[in-house]
Amino acid sequence: MGFDRLLLVRLLMSLVTLGYGVVTVKADFNKTHATNPLWTGHARFHLVWQITSYLGFALLALALIWAPGPYVLERLYLAGAFAGIVYGAFFIALLTMPLYDGRAFDDNGYPPFRAIGLRLDANVTVFSALTVLLLAGIALA
Repeated sequence: MGFDRLLLVRLLMSLVTLGYGVVTVKADFNKTHATNPLWTGHARFHLVWQITSYLGFALLALALIWAPGPYVLERLYLAGAFAGIVYGAFFIALLTMPLYDGRAFDDNGYPPFRAIGLRLDANVTVFSALTVLLLAGIALA
């Protein structure tokens, strides 16, 4: 069985897409975020809007990745662009936190964890890994 570069790209893009489209729903639609009584109702509204938008884009991206037909590479690049926008916006929000007094985690949410002697944020860790996979998928496409 030979190496199928296109299948590998599709699998990488699918993993990256599931990361922003499904994992965020699982991670955020619970008592630490969307149903957290300590959050204002308006903040919870925006979060649910955000994660359901991500889910919609992810479903569209998965169709672009796996649907048969012409323009396979173009569709993969478009699906990759969706992921790049979501992950890029995350890192912009992370880097600009001092401008709006933001925090990467909430005291009643997912706390940072210790690994290899470092204190790591779950979102930063997962989204960094998925961004590397996205870049690998784009490079292989």
